[in-house]
Amino acid sequence: MNILIIALRVLQQLRRDKRFLALMIIVPLLVGYFLKLFFDTLPPAVSREAFVVPFTPYIVYFLTFLLSAILLVQERTTGTLNRMLINGLHKTDIIIGYVVGYLALALVQATFVLAEIVWLFKLDYDWQAILALGGLLFLLAVVSVLLGIFISTFARREAQVFPFIPLLIVLPAFLSGLLADTSLLPRWAEILGHAFPIRYAILAAEASVRYGFDAITYWQNVGYLALFGIGLTVLGSFTFRERQ
Repeated sequence: MNILIIALRVLQQLRRDKRFLALMIIVPLLVGYFLKLFFDTLPPAVSREAFVVPFTPYIVYFLTFLLSAILLVQERTTGTLNRMLINGLHKTDIIIGYVVGYLALALVQATFVLAEIVWLFKLDYDWQAILALGGLLFLLAVVSVLLGIFISTFARREAQVFPFIPLLIVLPAFLSGLLADTSLLPRWAEILGHAFPIRYAILAAEASVRYGFDAITYWQNVGYLALFGIGLTVLGSFTFRERQ
């Protein structure tokens, strides 16, 4: 019941905060459009599909993490989270309540981004691949929200979220297979890349469209992504009160 109450409160807040809603939905679409403009400048020999498929989950990961972390810091600075804890709500209930509240937004965001990328780049996939990509983006959005909640516990102001961008956004771009084949990286760098959830999202996205649907690879990496979500929920429950 506590989780449901918190989730309903989050939905009411999202309905009132039209600017945040616009950023969560419109900004990923704008990034996808400019990605199309960028690829149009490349030689025809460059495979669009090889880069577009990994970039799609990366866009969702980056923006969902950043915006949710900033929003949660605002909740803390206004005292909303403190009042929840004072009223006896459990930390885990608060975290799960926020995630449940964001589920509808994550579903809309994942659907819009996937539809735009398929349309702009004229990607021809069967329904199984499209559903697999859509489900992956939805799960990744949830994990990104959890990551944003966890990181928000270490920031007292919105500006303190931005120092985490080089570590959690820029670094994974080089270590997750987004920009380079991870097998060509030094061994330590390849191992470090496993510490970021976006790596498993990219592998699952590629497995859903490359050479047909590779179910084993896809579900294996989706499972790893789900474990990240569980781990972030547990970590968040330990750090939530300490940073109030």
